[in-house]
Amino acid sequence: EVQLVEAGGGSVQAGGSLRLSCAASGYTFGDRYRGWFRQAPGKEREGVAAISTGGSVSSYADSVKGRFAISRDNVKGTLYLQMNSLTPEDTAVYYCAAPRYGTNWDAPLDPNLYHFWGQGTQVTVSS
Repeated sequence: EVQLVEAGGGSVQAGGSLRLSCAASGYTFGDRYRGWFRQAPGKEREGVAAISTGGSVSSYADSVKGRFAISRDNVKGTLYLQMNSLTPEDTAVYYCAAPRYGTNWDAPLDPNLYHFWGQGTQVTVSS
């Protein structure tokens, strides 16, 4: 059974930083790309960042480019999201996700391509 467990959320003031992590189990971590998504109250879930299988290619939503950085440690089986210069607009529940094995890197920020999801971690940014 695939399990994804996020950690690292919390409350921070605008301009601050947080680092999220996502531990994976139940499958070979390094055999597929991974993504981070977020959902704010009353809004649809949106893609934040995605990273290729080997970690050499990444994709970011325009709203977080230059502020967020996604990374992965295939030995530890862990995905990370470093978030800097946070603003109140970044307030949301953040989810890590993985697609089914073999899913193409066509639209890595499309949540519909992902099959496995973590439980989410709350990030709250105050002004």
